[in-house]
Formats: sequence, C-alpha cells, structure tokens
Amino acid sequence: MISVRAATAADVPAITEIYNEAILTTDATFDSEPKSVASQEQWFAGHDARHPILVAERDGKVVGWASLSAWSDRCAYADTAEISVYLKSEHRGQGIGTVLMTVIMQRGAEAGLHSVIARITEGNEASVRLHCRAGFEDIGVMREVGVKFGRLLDVRMMQRIYR
Repeated sequence: MISVRAATAADVPAITEIYNEAILTTDATFDSEPKSVASQEQWFAGHDARHPILVAERDGKVVGWASLSAWSDRCAYADTAEISVYLKSEHRGQGIGTVLMTVIMQRGAEAGLHSVIARITEGNEASVRLHCRAGFEDIGVMREVGVKFGRLLDVRMMQRIYR
C-alpha cells in the first residue's frame, strides 16, 4: 500500500538519495553531479505551502517524491510552478508516480496556481504518459539544450492549466 504525505525535513536524506540515483543513472534530470543532503536542505527550505514537496511511502519507507517549485523569481510568474516527480528505480512502473502526480496537482489547485510546467527529456515516454494522464499538453520542444552522458538532448515542454 502506498501513502502520500507532505515531506518533512527528516525526509531530505531519502529525497536526496532518490534524486542522486536519477542524476547518476538517468537523463530525467540535467544535474550531473550528486547533491549533498545540505544542498537539498536548502532546496527544501525554498518550498512553502504554495510550492509543496510530497513523499510516497511503502511499508514506512520513502520510495518517491514530487514537488512544485517556483517557475521564476519574477512576480509575473507567481501563479506558475514547475513539477518534479522522482521514484526509486525498483518502484517505477507500479502506479506510484500516478498517485504522486494526482496529489501534487490537487495541492497546486488548492494553492491557487494557474499553470504547471514540466520539462521532460525527449525519449522519456513514461514521463510523457504520466503527464498526459494528468492533463498536461505539449507546448514545444527546446532543441539540444542539455548534455548528459555525452549526448545533446532535447527537452519537451508540457503544461497544464487549471481551469
């Protein structure tokens, strides 16, 4: 059974471990160096009720997380957030991402957000399907904007507008 709850500072080491696995083994993030718990504590502190971080637990252990982060520090973008969803590799493909996505998008609506943006590395079809199921639509592709594992990569932009 999966439970989803608001992340606490005590969850930062587990969140960091999950994110570092993605950094080292996937092109889902363009970060290329593992993060320290201290740097992720600063990231965590930059979130608030409008920009929540959630964790998914199975058998009392954090197996995934999702966040809504400020899209920009310019005030005109205050009603837009960027979504992130990451799972431990052995828990992918089991519906946990869908549960996290559903709850984090509900929290965004409750917080009064208007728009949520997703940046997805081209070829990550599982993430595209996850976002499509959550009501995201394609808004464009940024060509060859990142390099990971020695390859130039495109980024697919998707967006959901709360109506």
